[in-house]
Amino acid sequence: MSASAANGLKIVVVGGFGVGKTTLVRSVSEIRPLSTEETMTRAGETVDDTGRVRGKATTTVAFDFGRITLDARNVLYLFGAPGQERFWFLWDRLFSGTLGAVVLLDTRRIDDSWYAIDRLEQHGTPFIVACNDFGGPVRASEKVRTALDLDPQVPLVDCDARSRRSAKEVLITLVQHVKNRYAGPAVPAGPPRQELV
Repeated sequence: MSASAANGLKIVVVGGFGVGKTTLVRSVSEIRPLSTEETMTRAGETVDDTGRVRGKATTTVAFDFGRITLDARNVLYLFGAPGQERFWFLWDRLFSGTLGAVVLLDTRRIDDSWYAIDRLEQHGTPFIVACNDFGGPVRASEKVRTALDLDPQVPLVDCDARSRRSAKEVLITLVQHVKNRYAGPAVPAGPPRQELV
């Protein structure tokens, strides 16, 4: 890994509380990720809705950070945003300068993703939705797309945030989506040129 790179590309992972954002950053980062995971306290239980994430003992209180070297000149900086409502004020700062975003989703709690999608659409940030594998019966499907009211152009994929390979596929899908979005329509070739005689 080189000490510096010419281009740093920023991607943010957002989603509801306990959907696996920290896990995804950890699984795919080539460096030991910076993590702001802290032990959840009883006082926090009165603020955060922990009823649907039983057994969760830690939570992100600022953001997670990882890095992936793409080539000698380009690196990808990956930021995992905190999911609790009380930390949403950080999101606008994290979105600044972002190439694109991954909305990580637990299909058992689809409504936890609406705020993330709304904020990204308001910022005009390209994003994809990745359904994290929690062993539930519903995966990336038209039912999920309809429930989220997703634009047909927004990719909806399955993933396992614990798997480096799966997390890499999610990021590749996002980068391809961003590339397609900014590539623009193809310029028609026009009539063949005639040489001057």
